[in-house]
Amino acid sequence: MKRDLPAAAGDLSTFTRTLRDALTGGQWPAGARLPTERALAERYRLSRAAVRKALAALKDEGLISQRVGSGTYANPASSAGLEVGPAELMHARMIFEPQIAELAVHNATALDFSRMEECLAMAEQSTTFEDFEQWDGRLHETLAESTHNAMVLMVFRLMSEARRTGDWGALKRRSATPERRQAYQREHRALVQALRERDAQKAAALLRAHLAHVQRNLFSG
Repeated sequence: MKRDLPAAAGDLSTFTRTLRDALTGGQWPAGARLPTERALAERYRLSRAAVRKALAALKDEGLISQRVGSGTYANPASSAGLEVGPAELMHARMIFEPQIAELAVHNATALDFSRMEECLAMAEQSTTFEDFEQWDGRLHETLAESTHNAMVLMVFRLMSEARRTGDWGALKRRSATPERRQAYQREHRALVQALRERDAQKAAALLRAHLAHVQRNLFSG
């Protein structure tokens, strides 16, 4: 059934908010397919690039999922409400994400690697903290997606929700420096290279070391 949105949003931030309200307000229930990027761009008189940026933000919030060759779908209502502190989150990531890397080594496709490369390039081109954080998070999510395991992705997205808390964001912003960002970029590239080489042990070790580096920077100031 076709679902109409409110009148044209007019700018990117209003457009993103309009979509968010439609998703959280139940206009698109869980599993509903959203209009195509082209349809949204035409309706809201925005560029396709702007629409993709809005959808990327909503995906980072866990509100939508995008399936290659199929489309964009509304996710179930968030089960967040869990109060997870930054230290707890880092401990969980240290346990879980290296295992994701090992599974991705076996299951990642050429398209997955292409998407990882896009994330790397966009992060390196980012000129603001917010843009870099978006593409940093997107790289880690792409890694989880490349496992092609729905349960792994579900757990990863729960952790991603915790990353969107004010405490986590404040710590990341406070710990951010140009030198640290460059180091993270080098670590990300080395990780993707290990994945391409199908070296599960190396990929897991690199991701574990990267997360340990992030942890030190977050909590040591």
